[in-house]
Amino acid sequence: QVQLVESGGRSVQAGGSLRLSCAASGYIASTGCMGWFRQAPGKEREGVAAIYTGGGNSFYADSVKGRFTISEDNTRNIVYLQMNSLKPEDTAMYFCAADNFDVALGRELRADGFRFWGQGTQVTVSS
Repeated sequence: QVQLVESGGRSVQAGGSLRLSCAASGYIASTGCMGWFRQAPGKEREGVAAIYTGGGNSFYADSVKGRFTISEDNTRNIVYLQMNSLKPEDTAMYFCAADNFDVALGRELRADGFRFWGQGTQVTVSS
């Protein structure tokens, strides 16, 4: 059983920065994929960023490229999402997701690429 716990969400003004953390426990394959998704009220869940653990490739939605950075501390099973130059449209509940390499392959920014999800952390960006 994989458990994911997000933290770091809060209210911030536009132009500010936040760092979200996702702590993973339980079994995760040595080469897996972890991602960040977000969902705003009335909108579908969208992929924001993903990374193959153990130093693999990372992926970003066009809307966050150049502003967000996903990284990992694989000694502690933590994945981070550094968010800079935040905009009001970044306001959403942010979810961490994880799965094995062979499940996520080709679906890194798609919700159907992940079976394991955290409960989410709220990010609110005010103008």
